[in-house]
Amino acid sequence: MPDLPTPQDATEAVLFTECWDAVLSYADLCTAGSTAATQLATEAFALGMREARTDSAGAARNVGRRAPRLPVIPLLLTAVRTTAAAWEAGGQGHRLDPDLRLWLNSEKAARYTGPPLQRPLALRGLRDMQEPDADLLWLAEVEALPLSVVARRLGLDPAHVSEELTQVRGLFRDRSHRNHLDTPMAPQCRSYARLLDAVTRSAASDTPGDLSRHLATCVQCAEAAACLRLHGGGLPGALAGGVIGWGGLAYLERRRRAAEVRLGAGRPEPADAGPPNPGAHKARVVRGGLLVTAVLVSLLALAVSMMPRDGSMDDGASSPTDRQPVADPGAAAPSPSTTPRPSASPSPSASRSTPGSKKAGPGPQGTTSSAARDDDSAAPTATRTSEPATCEVRYDLVNQWPDGFQATVTVTTEEALDDWRVTWSFKDGQKVNQMWDGDFTQNGSRVTATAADYNRTVAAGGDLAFGFLASWRGTNSPGHDFSLNGHRCTKA
Repeated sequence: MPDLPTPQDATEAVLFTECWDAVLSYADLCTAGSTAATQLATEAFALGMREARTDSAGAARNVGRRAPRLPVIPLLLTAVRTTAAAWEAGGQGHRLDPDLRLWLNSEKAARYTGPPLQRPLALRGLRDMQEPDADLLWLAEVEALPLSVVARRLGLDPAHVSEELTQVRGLFRDRSHRNHLDTPMAPQCRSYARLLDAVTRSAASDTPGDLSRHLATCVQCAEAAACLRLHGGGLPGALAGGVIGWGGLAYLERRRRAAEVRLGAGRPEPADAGPPNPGAHKARVVRGGLLVTAVLVSLLALAVSMMPRDGSMDDGASSPTDRQPVADPGAAAPSPSTTPRPSASPSPSASRSTPGSKKAGPGPQGTTSSAARDDDSAAPTATRTSEPATCEVRYDLVNQWPDGFQATVTVTTEEALDDWRVTWSFKDGQKVNQMWDGDFTQNGSRVTATAADYNRTVAAGGDLAFGFLASWRGTNSPGHDFSLNGHRCTKA
């Protein structure tokens, strides 16, 4: 008689179905090849499940004395980071993203494993909450799931889940405030703690100039401000960056795009799902002419994410190319009854590769080709301004911190496009270092963004959009002098 599945097996099967897509999405950011991404996700999932079982066993032996633990998805994502660190220490670092390797060997990575009071405030705040509350906060804010889906997954009343989310945000702020006061800090930081608490409680409060200058130079206090300020849409970024660490903002963007794909594929949020997730509107972009692509991405996201970057088997030295993010939790995943295994590589014809292309999110930039360098910056300004504008551009600053920022660019074109190239300039020396939904090169102050393989075509009157992370110092003026395929754009 065959062995019957145990309740633990059934629970882990459900967790696998719900969480595998998120784990693979982050593992894809962390690696230099699709086969490596699947293996990293497999090992990390196994590690995370062992940690969860150990915590559950300890809680059963000590009823009412459960040690603080992250919710399942962030627990598994930190297991990806831990497994990547083990790869780096064990001589498999060549399979990881080069930027991640630098981070793993820096003081920034040491914060996540060092003394508890020195760890990021968001990580400590989320860990200190009751697990159901922390689950609700993470699923709604970071995974960007509709509240109706969150309610169904957590067994909550859909009619009251929005109110519960508001209460949970307040609990997270309370935990973060107390943890901030417990953190060893310089006397100047301590002197600003009470003022920081006061100005972050209300959206109407103005930040005094001296505190603003302090936040621009103090990472510790800037992190606290992001966790304490519940208005303005910055909480998802604070959670993703503080809990995951490297690649947190890129992972957040992938999950937002996954939600867009689900909506584009004809699965709208039910009417009783409650209000939209605060801050999510900043990452939600209408991509004109891409509905068919969105449907295909929804059905094939997992398979696409596992394609080799250059059409060959991953050998740790392949050059990165643009791959679609893992987008749909409902996409086919390895069977939960067995340990997930890396799939066979698809045929080279299944993936297009272009010079200088790369995956979405953090990673090394591609080699600058002559075509990518051939932007309209060489054209005289007078010539460009004499032409009628055929496009309109919107530049949105999504988030900003002391030495970096996240922005999105949305261009509406009057004419149909089968390829696109957007160029613009910065006034204050800003440097783009990561981009998604496009490839980029930068020559001085002039930046050129080119289409990814999957979003080259844009219908007449439609939008194209991409996002990026960049560094800044002193002043962060918005980009200016935008053009599309050599033709100037007006600002929206």
